[in-house]
Amino acid sequence: MSSTLSRRVFVVGVGMHPFGNEGIPATDMGYVAGVAALDDAGIDFPEVGALYNGYIGGGITAGVHLAKDLGLTGLPVTHVENASATGSSAFGEAVHAVAGGRVDVAMALGFDDMNRMGGLGRSGKRGLGAEDVMLPAAFFAMWATRRMHEAGTSIETFAAIAAKNWNHARENPMAQRRVDHEMTVEEILASTMISYPHTSKMACAAGGGGAAAIVASEDVARRLGGPMIEVVASQQRSETYTDGHVFLGAVIGPAQMTRDTAADAYEQAGLGPRDLDLVQVHDAFPIEELVYYELLGICGDGEGDKLVASGETSLGGRIPFSTDGGLTARGHPGGPTGLAQIHETVLQLRGGAGPRQVEGARTGLCHMAGAGSVCVVHILQRT
Repeated sequence: MSSTLSRRVFVVGVGMHPFGNEGIPATDMGYVAGVAALDDAGIDFPEVGALYNGYIGGGITAGVHLAKDLGLTGLPVTHVENASATGSSAFGEAVHAVAGGRVDVAMALGFDDMNRMGGLGRSGKRGLGAEDVMLPAAFFAMWATRRMHEAGTSIETFAAIAAKNWNHARENPMAQRRVDHEMTVEEILASTMISYPHTSKMACAAGGGGAAAIVASEDVARRLGGPMIEVVASQQRSETYTDGHVFLGAVIGPAQMTRDTAADAYEQAGLGPRDLDLVQVHDAFPIEELVYYELLGICGDGEGDKLVASGETSLGGRIPFSTDGGLTARGHPGGPTGLAQIHETVLQLRGGAGPRQVEGARTGLCHMAGAGSVCVVHILQRT
């Protein structure tokens, strides 16, 4: 399904509102992120030719009202929703709007507050965390225990992945979960058991937030100046039928879907897994990150445990994953999650990620999966 983009597309601006803040309307967090992205790009809203709003829990007109707050410019406004992959899908729509020549500048803007999407959580307070939802927690736990049975993965390996991401988030001012000490495997394991083998500190952080990205044609990007961060691949897939097909997968569909989407992205970009300097994935629970090491081709099947043990996916390692803390610790509000990955990757490719900077980062991959069996993969490269 891979194809080349009709014309080159570059990320010229990114912005975020810190994840996890309670009591702030989701649209206000989206507005802050959108204005930050405009400021980062050095443009005014009238130059944006199309707006793609990604949100799950807002009202049917929330995106249009947010566009009005940014300016009454007459631009087309589209609401995009694809479960956890909502922000990634909105970014893909913006990329293809520019690639296809519809507009020269497009914005993807995600906002949500999962605390306002549900009823009372485990703590008795109103809110919805990943640990409060039986379906995802139970199914990811089944995936994890199957991995333990088939590959001998230990619960300590899952805890090590979670601890890594908590420690990455310590250096991220936008992250929801930030601690003042080094998170340890023992501390992860000592937290409340949600659904074996996953504890509460392994479950993704669910709250509110906003994130935005602005993409533009090459002519516009060169006029604006600054580092040229190109979107060299933008791919999306849903579940593919096979003979004897069984609807498997932990909420987000069969593992093969990620393998196929990544293959399409690598082909489109003319790159391979060995060309990547950093990766962001849908790590709602650590079993996902572990399996995605293999499905994205970073290592062979069954070899992901060795990557964790060697520290290769930590900052300072060969191929850091979830450099901003990932869904585990940076947070997973829903709509803005995939755009937070773009935000982090752009900062890394610009060399502006501060203490969590990946040295010499030039190419990054962003992967998100969404309930209902969808997968989105983008590859960004500093050119």
